[in-house]
Amino acid sequence: MELKTIKASDFKQMFIAGAERLAENVDLVNSLNVFPVPDGDTGTNMNMTFQSGVENMRNSTSQHVGELANAVAKGLLMGARGNSGVILSQVFRGFSMAIKDCEELNAKDFAKAFIGGVESAYKAVMKPVEGTILTVARESAVKGEQEADQTEDIIQVMRTIVTEAKESLDRTPDLLPVLKQVGVVDSGGKGLLCIYEGFLANLSGEVIIDEVDDQSSDHAHAIFEEMNEHPMSMDEITYGFCTEIMVRIGQGQTVKKAFDYEEFRQTLDKKGDSLLVVADDEIVKVHIHTEDPGEIMQLGQEFGELIKIKVDNMREQVRDLEDKETTMRQQAVPQIQEDYAVIAVASGKGLTELFHSIGVKEVLSGGQTMNPSTEDFIKAIERVNAKNIILLPNNKNIIMAAQQAAEVSEVPTVVVGTKSITQGISAMLMYDPSAAIEDNRLAMEEYALSVASGQITHAIRDTEINGLSIKENDFMGILDGDIVLTHTDLKETLIQLVNRMVDESSELVTVIIGEEGDHQLAQEVADHFEQTNSEIEFELIQGDQPVYNYFVTVD
Repeated sequence: MELKTIKASDFKQMFIAGAERLAENVDLVNSLNVFPVPDGDTGTNMNMTFQSGVENMRNSTSQHVGELANAVAKGLLMGARGNSGVILSQVFRGFSMAIKDCEELNAKDFAKAFIGGVESAYKAVMKPVEGTILTVARESAVKGEQEADQTEDIIQVMRTIVTEAKESLDRTPDLLPVLKQVGVVDSGGKGLLCIYEGFLANLSGEVIIDEVDDQSSDHAHAIFEEMNEHPMSMDEITYGFCTEIMVRIGQGQTVKKAFDYEEFRQTLDKKGDSLLVVADDEIVKVHIHTEDPGEIMQLGQEFGELIKIKVDNMREQVRDLEDKETTMRQQAVPQIQEDYAVIAVASGKGLTELFHSIGVKEVLSGGQTMNPSTEDFIKAIERVNAKNIILLPNNKNIIMAAQQAAEVSEVPTVVVGTKSITQGISAMLMYDPSAAIEDNRLAMEEYALSVASGQITHAIRDTEINGLSIKENDFMGILDGDIVLTHTDLKETLIQLVNRMVDESSELVTVIIGEEGDHQLAQEVADHFEQTNSEIEFELIQGDQPVYNYFVTVD
């Protein structure tokens, strides 16, 4: 099979397949987290980001590949979550810019798009690190460009890109020592490879054989469950039922004929839009928007047994959305525009109340396991209705999304580079509503980054890192982003962490208690230190944060 031209319909299906391949591997990508903490979220962030881009593309009726690529890029930009999501959005921003004038793609155009993606991504990262998604994107794009000089077959170009992406991913531990130390490959690179594998499978009609596990049937179900449709208005709906079926070929009482992929796909193409047909020797999966779901099921039953059915009424979804939007508009109250508003990211009822009490206007729910997107920040900026905005991301994996929001915000917006909740709280101590916005940013960031930040959580697997032998379910003390100690006892872990953080000048230790923290245990630790050092006071705050038993800061 040879493919010399990608048309708009091919382009759409290729990106849908890439999104599905990534969706089925979310847990696998998450599991490649370097630290054994229960917050590996690269797969989740990349999946939500890429789904946002594909969803925006679905809403486009353009038959111009360049315009569809632009729709993907815009959706990715607004939906970007976490560093991995932001970098992914930049890859496909460059991808789209490289082919913006192409109505169709040939092999050279196709390869040029991947090169454009690499250039954009490297420009977006202040200090590019090799052994990451950037390396996988660059090395595979270069090989693809070289292949396009030798052939006009787009499938062969894509196959070369996937092959090199796999080999590049396997080399990431050689470029980034921490990956080799922990025994994993780069998670972002793995997520990008999944997208590329989906592209290849769609273009070639080949079924992907997973080397990692044999749970392909479960993964197939997971893919389709991720594909919820969100039409924007009733006028945009031509075919009202999002229909998904899975058929076991050659089984059942209704079989009338042998399965022919091309014939079946052509028949379905006349029955609706947003069509995706994926098949191997045993299973065929269909996603289509149609007016007659029953007919789609009957067509599937002609050559096999229905083993999964899912039908959503998209018109009813739109009615629900319109009702919710109407209610929100009715409840909206005009606000007086203030000079300043601070927006912070935190998770937990106690932390939300704490940030509000020290002057934060709005708290975006999020953190290590759920990173707000660029669009989430932009919507929050619009809600607070202020002349100047200060963003506190409070997590190193959220800073890039916050910066991206600041760049596109219509009002002056700055990001204070807080990497933890405790740094965010410290930053607010230097907030001055009467100062200029840049003066505020500098003062808040300088003080926040000077404050030591401690965290305690539990290990989700055995590992060796930083000279420590860590066992699953051990407690870990983390100081300024580094795992510095491990212990089987939570109280002893907290004592040792505080010991590392205090010195002769320390006066106040603040302990923020999480969902899985113990207030009585924290009080016992406070009593222990106050008895041995009368100069130190402890403040215990119920933060209710997930993942981390305790946050600790010392002033």
